[in-house]
Amino acid sequence: METGTIRVVAALIRDAAGRVLLVRKRGTSAFMQPGGKRDPGEDDVAALAREIAEELGCRMVRDSIQPLGEFDAVAANEPGWRVHACLYGIDVTGDIVPNREIDAMIWIDPAAPPDILLAPLTRDHVLPLACRPSMA
Repeated sequence: METGTIRVVAALIRDAAGRVLLVRKRGTSAFMQPGGKRDPGEDDVAALAREIAEELGCRMVRDSIQPLGEFDAVAANEPGWRVHACLYGIDVTGDIVPNREIDAMIWIDPAAPPDILLAPLTRDHVLPLACRPSMA
């Protein structure tokens, strides 16, 4: 039984080699994009900047923000729920260090992901998008 939709902002962060950064939250098993829910009164950019700082300890480069679309998928960690994500390609500055609820992070080749559990949003939408020639 479906209970609702969780609305989030999510970041597609790539390194110089084109790998994509994924994170896994404490107490969960699926890797996904960094990001999260908006606080009351926040727009997407403010929410994403806050989440990146909280989760990864680095700063979003404001000039780098590129809207990549809105996507829906089954929620990875909330059974019966769906997630609606506004996805943005961003660059970050500073050291990337898992903070707060982030238990692990990994850089992966979007065209050849390792054998790890991926959130449906990441698996079905973000990685295929990251493989497009225009995204390389």
